Amino acid sequence: MLIRIYEENPNPKAIQQVVDVLRRGGLIIYPTDTVYGLGCDINNHRAIERVCELRGIKPEKANLSFVCNDLTSIAQYTKPFDTATFRLLKKALPGPFTFIFNASGQVPKLLSSKKKTVGIRVPDNAIAREIVRELGNPIVSASIHDDDEIVEYSTDPELIHEKYGNQVDLVIDGGYGGNVASTVVDATSGDFEIVREGKGDLSLFL
Repeated sequence: MLIRIYEENPNPKAIQQVVDVLRRGGLIIYPTDTVYGLGCDINNHRAIERVCELRGIKPEKANLSFVCNDLTSIAQYTKPFDTATFRLLKKALPGPFTFIFNASGQVPKLLSSKKKTVGIRVPDNAIAREIVRELGNPIVSASIHDDDEIVEYSTDPELIHEKYGNQVDLVIDGGYGGNVASTVVDATSGDFEIVREGKGDLSLFL
C-alpha cells in the first residue's frame, strides 16, 4: 500500500492509518530528513525480526536506530548523560544525526543481547515525528539507502514502493527523499566522535 502524506501539514487520519499498521506488527517505509527508512514498532519483536530479515542481518548484530519524537523519549532508552551532551542534543535535534549512547534496560532484549549501545534519531521531518508521537513510543528503523552507490529507488517513493511493496505493509510517499544518510556520532564516552560523515555537520553545534 502506498499513501501520500504531506510534510507541511501531515493528515491526522493518514498518520493514524500508519500507526494502526505499526501496532499490528506491520513494517513501513517512511520519509526522514535524510534517506527513506524502514521501520516498525519498537515493542513488537516479530516486526523487528522482519526488519532484520529484510536487511539480511541478525537482530543481535543489527545497527538499528530508534526514531524518537523529542529529547524526552531519548532518555528512556539511554543511560544518563551529562549536561553538556544534553545541551548539544538540544541544539542539534531535530536534525540529520544518529547519536550512539550506552543503552538502558528499556532497550528490547532482542536488540541488546550482544550490544550495550543504542543509536538514537530525532529526524527533522514532521511525518516521521508525528508517527512516533501518535504511536506513543519510538520506531526501530533501518535505512534503505545503498551505501555503495546512489540508487534511484532510495529517493523516489514510487520506485521504492515498486521494489519493496510486496515485502512491507505500507510505503509513505512524502516526496523525494535524500541520498545522503545521517551523520553518526558516538557519544558513549561523553565526547563526540564522528563514526560516519553524513548530512549533518556537528561542528555547527559544538
